[in-house]
Amino acid sequence: VFSVSQPTPLKGTLTLAAVSKDVLEDILDVEISVSQSDDFLQFFSGNKLLPESVPLAHRYGGHQFGYWSGQLGDGRAHLLGQYTNRLGERWELQLKGSGKTPYSRDGDGRAVVRSSVREFLCSEAMHFLGIP
Repeated sequence: VFSVSQPTPLKGTLTLAAVSKDVLEDILDVEISVSQSDDFLQFFSGNKLLPESVPLAHRYGGHQFGYWSGQLGDGRAHLLGQYTNRLGERWELQLKGSGKTPYSRDGDGRAVVRSSVREFLCSEAMHFLGIP
């Protein structure tokens, strides 16, 4: 089940910390130079949406900390849409730490830089180790 949920725009000056060249060029069919544009920064920060984009938050149920938790959900992630690349592969475009959703509980829906950098580095390492 999904709920419509808009990302919360960031305030202040935006700076791109890192980008995966392989993801942009080999998965999303985008030249790396695009990552230097203001439109790229605005889109991937959640400040600007593509036309006709309807951002969603995912609700689900499951176990958490060893116990059935009933309803859970993406408390800080927004699904922006699905993209099909030149190879016919389908990929979901999602922002993490992009603000509150209906499932945020008491959090602000943001992600700290420390954990975001760790997730990025782990994803890159897994990619270059050949782990899907």
